Amino acid sequence: MNIYQLRHLANREEIDYSFLLSALKDYTNPRQKICLWLKTGALIRVKKGLYVFGVEAAQRPYSTELLANLIYGPSAISLSYALAHHGLIPERVHTITSITNNRNKQFLTPIGLFTYQYLSDVRYQAGIELVSIGTAPPCLMATPEKALCDQVYFAAKSTKLSSVREMELFLLEDLRIDEILLTELSLPQIEGFSTLYKSPIVSLLTKYLTMRMS
Repeated sequence: MNIYQLRHLANREEIDYSFLLSALKDYTNPRQKICLWLKTGALIRVKKGLYVFGVEAAQRPYSTELLANLIYGPSAISLSYALAHHGLIPERVHTITSITNNRNKQFLTPIGLFTYQYLSDVRYQAGIELVSIGTAPPCLMATPEKALCDQVYFAAKSTKLSSVREMELFLLEDLRIDEILLTELSLPQIEGFSTLYKSPIVSLLTKYLTMRMS
């Protein structure tokens, strides 16, 4: 089997070790074949047991968002990367930021940096949906409201906000949140997240948005 046949069999850019073993089941030493593909760059190891096709065989760009889900889990994309995806902040975010109900983790891979921030189960599970990006399989990502609450929640560790005005400056100047899109967010959803998070800074976010949207 050559790398093009493997790509045709996979029908996607992101594959794991179990798929490789299944595809190479007729080989006496499948690991040797995998090592050869890795050496030539036909395959790229994202982390142990997870791979993408190199430029030689790739038929479309791999999905960094789907890979973020696969690298470490349970997890879902949130925070600044999700805010950028939803158009709430103008900057392109290179680090793929996720939340998890597992321990904090960080993975520096050949295709980029992936970070994972811990949230308790009840906080983690709320506000996550399947999102389709291009032709890639759907990935788990926070809604705009959830991503904003997560961003504000974790900001409490480094930013002391105690007034509505300070929250406004943080959102509009520090995060550079789009003001129009900010007012289009679902206030009931954010109020629901505030109840779950039981965090003073998320409550302050809710207060600010309530005043702004009234």
